[in-house]
Amino acid sequence: MTTYQITTELGANKKDKIEADQLGFGQVFTDHMFVMDYEEGKGWHNAKITAYQPLELSPAAMVFHYGQAVFEGLKAYATASGEVNLFRPDRNFKRLNASNDRLCIPKIDEAFALEALKELVRLDRDWIPTAPGTSLYIRPFIIATEPYLGVNPSKQYKFMIIMSPVGSYYKEGINPVKILVEQQYVRAVVGGTGEAKTAGNYASSLKGSELASQQGYSQTLWLDGKENKYVEEVGSMNIFFKIAGKVVTPALNGSILSGITRDSMINVLKSKNIPIEERAIEFAEIVEAAKNGTLEEAFGTGTAAVISPVGEFKWLEEVLTINDGQIGEVTQMLYDTLTSIQYGTMEDPFGWTIKL
Repeated sequence: MTTYQITTELGANKKDKIEADQLGFGQVFTDHMFVMDYEEGKGWHNAKITAYQPLELSPAAMVFHYGQAVFEGLKAYATASGEVNLFRPDRNFKRLNASNDRLCIPKIDEAFALEALKELVRLDRDWIPTAPGTSLYIRPFIIATEPYLGVNPSKQYKFMIIMSPVGSYYKEGINPVKILVEQQYVRAVVGGTGEAKTAGNYASSLKGSELASQQGYSQTLWLDGKENKYVEEVGSMNIFFKIAGKVVTPALNGSILSGITRDSMINVLKSKNIPIEERAIEFAEIVEAAKNGTLEEAFGTGTAAVISPVGEFKWLEEVLTINDGQIGEVTQMLYDTLTSIQYGTMEDPFGWTIKL
């Protein structure tokens, strides 16, 4: 690990905390943030924790014009014993570097980034909510800051970490959501940026989400960008189906995000001896399973929502109801297991949590 020194500049004023029952998602931010600069020829430098504040950037900063922006999402959890748990943060910084590579952004020192994150969480520890189902959402991100309008990788960047106390991502909470299967637009293609966690992927998904919302659906299920028939992922989640006792999820093919919660769920399923298969899945197979009664459960997974059961898909003019719109047994087990590990109410047999 490269040796860096973090300068800490405490904010002069403490912001008022929000009551747990008023917490939404990503609307309130803690007192401090982490910032680090990059300059070609100098590398990453000037690491500091400072008061949460607006950025001052040139209108020509390259992030505004060519979209060099990557980010991550993870959480800190308050445990009943008074400790704080981080859940697999090393995987987040490893994935951030994979996104960096795809977007021609200089890689960060993953071990140092984790230490910076820990220091920031310790400093703003009193922002971690303790009510059931709440947590501190953590957003590391990197943006291109060089003021230049040529189409090249930037020579200057900022790496930042901000944090936000949050409640449930979906208003439905752990209750099943309704998903619209997108037919007109595509999110990503193999060889594109679909497997990177970059801002542009989410920008291109907004239209589908808007159309889904207009029809009363919470999210969009994206199909592949080439043949428009293979299941890829939901707007903010990876997707799983339980068909005739076996759980299946789309294989990582280069256009699907390698979800850390996805990987965690697969490991839990294997530990419970529940059959799990990663493969290409035609949505026509899901339709057939719904019609013949073998589609038993469906659920999405992601850091923000943890797990979100799906009670209904709409595909073309067909509405497919799953498990009578109720949460399934396996979905409930996965939610209970993962959240119990995250909040420290059960032993962590996988070694995923880091205690602060």
